[in-house]
Amino acid sequence: MEIFQYIDAHQSDFIKDLKEWVAVESDSVQPHLRKEVMRMMALAADRLAALGATVNLVSLGSHQLPDGQVLPLPSVILGELGKDPQNPTVCFYGHVDVQPAKKEDGWNTDPYTLTEIDGNLYGRGATDNKGPVLAWINAVETFRALKLAMPVNFKFVIEGMEEAGSLGLEKLLEEENQSFFSDVDYIVISDNLWLSNKKPALTYGSRGNACFFVEVECGSKDLHSGTFGGIVHEPLLDLIALLDSLVDSTGHIQIPGIYDSVAALTEEERKLYELIEFDLEEHRNNCGVKKFLYDTKEEILLHLWRYPSLSIHGIEGAFHEPGIKTVIPAKVIGKFSIRQVPHMDLSVVKKQVVEHLEGVFSKRNSPNKLKVSMPLGAKPWLADVNDVLYKAARRAIKTVFGEDPDFIRDGSTIPVARMFQTVTQKSVMMLPIGAADAGEHSQNEKISRHNYIEGTKLFAAFFLEISKLHRNLHETSHTETIN
Repeated sequence: MEIFQYIDAHQSDFIKDLKEWVAVESDSVQPHLRKEVMRMMALAADRLAALGATVNLVSLGSHQLPDGQVLPLPSVILGELGKDPQNPTVCFYGHVDVQPAKKEDGWNTDPYTLTEIDGNLYGRGATDNKGPVLAWINAVETFRALKLAMPVNFKFVIEGMEEAGSLGLEKLLEEENQSFFSDVDYIVISDNLWLSNKKPALTYGSRGNACFFVEVECGSKDLHSGTFGGIVHEPLLDLIALLDSLVDSTGHIQIPGIYDSVAALTEEERKLYELIEFDLEEHRNNCGVKKFLYDTKEEILLHLWRYPSLSIHGIEGAFHEPGIKTVIPAKVIGKFSIRQVPHMDLSVVKKQVVEHLEGVFSKRNSPNKLKVSMPLGAKPWLADVNDVLYKAARRAIKTVFGEDPDFIRDGSTIPVARMFQTVTQKSVMMLPIGAADAGEHSQNEKISRHNYIEGTKLFAAFFLEISKLHRNLHETSHTETIN
């Protein structure tokens, strides 16, 4: 209660800090704003140093843009606070760079001026990810301000290039695995959202993503459809046939073998879906569509999270501007992706896609050239909901919000969770504090005052719970060893 009272009493201070951070246009996507990202990293480092943490800004060198320009990469913050051997060590990952935002994009307020309206704090980065990073820091600061013993040792990994692909981060994790991460027990990431606007959630999995280009080339130049239409094998017709062969009208992927590795649904997992709070009608309205492929909550969530899906994203090389241009394009590139799930192997998926498309193409007897490539492949991530991390977070959520959380997966791809899990071999958990309507990456991004402040309490309660459970776990283990 003392901790919660302190957090309530210092709401205005916490919001002031968030306003200062949101004011920095730390857009990592646009090269001309790289200096602002650097400034944001310095602010974050200073904030950790003020906690008493040891802060190391690790240089990642530079990278070359497609236009040949070379830019420095923002340093990654590696911070440490506390080295009590009796305490577990919890590492928090977050990022302080943001997606691009302009008022004229459709924002109701200046995206870089944190503005409170009806209990909502609007601003770019408010929920993704400056708000959660500050909430964690505020929770640590609360223990320090109240002169309470820290229940855990803290480590921080904060980067400034997440929105641009976390360039250089994986290499750094590998280099630091035997040193910085050697004594880390648990890793917590708070960089996603609840499924509901009101009910808290814990995320235990995400799908991967395999992106494909399928290129069909006819000749060296575009042709006039009046002069050549009807006498050449048009590449766009070939491409449309290829794309049409990938998935049927029910959403079922038609590539042979693609479902072979998908794990069977267990009764224990099915029950998790039954308990989830999810308004199908609200979700449909938010999407702006008239009908989903499935009619029940369970089927929708299963196909969004734990089954693969295939989406076609576009065609490069075809005429797409207003009006009519009677041209036969010489080369077209279809772009699609497969959101793959645990147990699906990227190399196997690529082989299945290539063989399928080559088989369909051969049946057309087309003289055109076919090329299939996979320029990007990100693996799925899955955690154990019975892990001590999830038990501690569940207890903390019950303490703060008075109810058990939804256990959810994410239909999109969260490379950083898989990256930390694979490199460090530590327990990783996604602990979101933003509501479903927070609008990350969108216009009018926000975090509600309620979620920001209660999220700070959640992190503080989690520190206490993971400390207790960790000690119990090790005491039990020690007793069993003696016996």
